[in-house]
Amino acid sequence: MTAALLTVAGFLSGSVMFSLWLGRLALRQDIREVGDGNPGAFNVMAAGGKAWGFAALMLDVFKGAIPVGLGRWFLHIDGAPLVAVAIAPVLGHAFSPWLGFKGGKAVAVTFGVWVGLTAWEAPTFMGILLGLWFSIVAGSGWAVMLMTGCMFAYYLITYPDPVWLSVLALNAALFAYKYRADLRRPLDLRPSFKRLIWRST
Repeated sequence: MTAALLTVAGFLSGSVMFSLWLGRLALRQDIREVGDGNPGAFNVMAAGGKAWGFAALMLDVFKGAIPVGLGRWFLHIDGAPLVAVAIAPVLGHAFSPWLGFKGGKAVAVTFGVWVGLTAWEAPTFMGILLGLWFSIVAGSGWAVMLMTGCMFAYYLITYPDPVWLSVLALNAALFAYKYRADLRRPLDLRPSFKRLIWRST
């Protein structure tokens, strides 16, 4: 019962679109009209600068970290119930009932979920990998998918916990859906990376 209640609470926490609210209240702008139309932190940054973007990013991280961290470290939920608790904020953000079950791409809230599960470890590796893949491949969807795949391989080798792997697999499935337009385009390298390779050969 506790895990079920926390799963619902996590979904509702994830569904709160802080970036959209911040855009409307602080920037007087609908951030869905900026950039790629995603109601997330990066479009807040595009609309209002780095400070507002960072604030939106932290709010999205916290809304994933708090319910998952509460379940993992304080209520000692484990196994399949923890998988449900962990994926709930991501689903809430991606399919927010306040936006007609539409939402963001859930990258920032995913970082928050992994803060709740592993403290610093997974988010640090995820950040490094995401930055690396963003610098190598064209298309943010491919960068996110490659980051998630690398994390899955890392935990499969170092700590093959079914909970960790299940959450990553569900993350990957959700990202594949949310980034489906990006993923329809063939995987390609960034022009800057191509030039780097060409110069080194």
